[in-house]
Formats: sequence, structure tokens, C-alpha cells
Amino acid sequence: MDIQFEGKRVLVTGAAQGIGRAICAAFAQEGADVTASDVNEAALAEVTSVVPARGGAVTTVLLDVIDEAGLAAFAAQEEARGGFDIFVHVAGGVLGQRAKPVEEVPAEDWDKIYGVNVRGAFLVAKALVPGMKKRGAGKMVFISSGAGLGVSLTGIQAYASAKAALIGLTRQLGHELGPFGINVNSVAPGFLPTSPDYERQWASYGEAGQKAMLEEIPLRRIGVPEDLSNAVLFLASPFASYISGQTLSVSGGPKP
Repeated sequence: MDIQFEGKRVLVTGAAQGIGRAICAAFAQEGADVTASDVNEAALAEVTSVVPARGGAVTTVLLDVIDEAGLAAFAAQEEARGGFDIFVHVAGGVLGQRAKPVEEVPAEDWDKIYGVNVRGAFLVAKALVPGMKKRGAGKMVFISSGAGLGVSLTGIQAYASAKAALIGLTRQLGHELGPFGINVNSVAPGFLPTSPDYERQWASYGEAGQKAMLEEIPLRRIGVPEDLSNAVLFLASPFASYISGQTLSVSGGPKP
């Protein structure tokens, strides 16, 4: 199976580090023209350094996924250049928050996580769908989480709820947009310590806690960004043309 993306234009949100950066590199290596977007200007400036020697290219753009007017203007500008064939929504995560008892969680903290994770996915999809409909084709992949399928190790209520909401959005858009040739799927990774937030969480478990977590994973290892980017590339490829509205768990195997 040779997955190639020559001539395809890909938008990746939340691309400045970790999973997003790995996804950009993976698409570029397979020949795609990748636009890496984020609000972290300093980290975003480093993304082009991950482009492999062969393959496509990565350009960067500062883009706030909860700025509806800004997204509409961006989408119109890009549509004049041919539009995007593939959209991958990585933006989100826990946004630096720590677990608190539900009665102590400020409503604004809940709103911030929901805003980037869920509202962001909705608004970017809303901006890009008209162009995809016009072309009669498109692929969308949302990065959910194992937290959306079960209980979150972070203990953050808004995060677990937001990732579950992304799975619901995946199903609904898969149903709605299928008649227009647009596939919508999501990937639910297990624990991947690939950003400062998750590296801190991993470190907090200590040696004994880390060993216990590994023993709960059937494949007996923690995932790496490439595990997730491989799944994303598959769902965005022609090999997944008859798959839509689905969530692919990338977690090292099911737990009891």
C-alpha cells in the first residue's frame, strides 16, 4: 500500500508542536502541499525545519480557530488558490490546565477547552466545506482522544467532554457531507507525551506509575507521534474512501 499525496493541499491546525508537527511532516514526506497553522508564533516558525529532504512543502500561517471572521477570510483567500483537499484538526488539548474537583472549575476554563477543541473544529469545517462541496470531494480528520471514548487520565472534565463531542461531530458531519463526496473521520489516540502538557503529566506518574501504565497497554509501549500520523494519513487517503463518520482508536490495544 503506497499512500501518496502529490498535488493535494492539506490544512493542519494546532501544527506548532507534537502531534500536529508530526502530521505536517508525514503529509509533506508523501508529497502534499501542507499549510501548518497555529496561534503559537514562535513554535510555528520552527515547523518548516521538520520537512523531509524529499516530498512536498510546508508553509505556515498564524490562524486562530475560534476567530470566525478570520477563518472566513482565510478560507476565501485559499479558495482562490484552489482550496484545501484535506483538513486535519489537531488544535486543542488541555491548554495548560490541571485537574480540579468539578465544583472548583471556573466556567471560563471549561469554555476555553471547548472553544478550541470543539468550536474550532466546527468553525474551520464550516469555512472549508463550501469549497469542498464545489469540488465534490474532501477529507476531514479530527483528533479526538481515548478520553472521548472512556475516562480521561487528565482528570479534566471539559477535555473528556470536548473529545467526546468531537466524536459526535464526526458522526454527524460524516452523515451530512457524504452525499457531497466529503469523508469525515476522527482518530482517538491513547496517551502520547508529545507536548509540554502531556510530558508534565507523564513525569508526574513517576517510575512506578509509568511502569503500571505500560503494563495496562496490550502492546506494552507508549505511543509516538508517528503512530498517530500514520492513522491520519490512512484516513485522508484514497484507501479510506469508503470510510466516514468513524473513530479509529490508536491506543496500543483495548484495555479490560
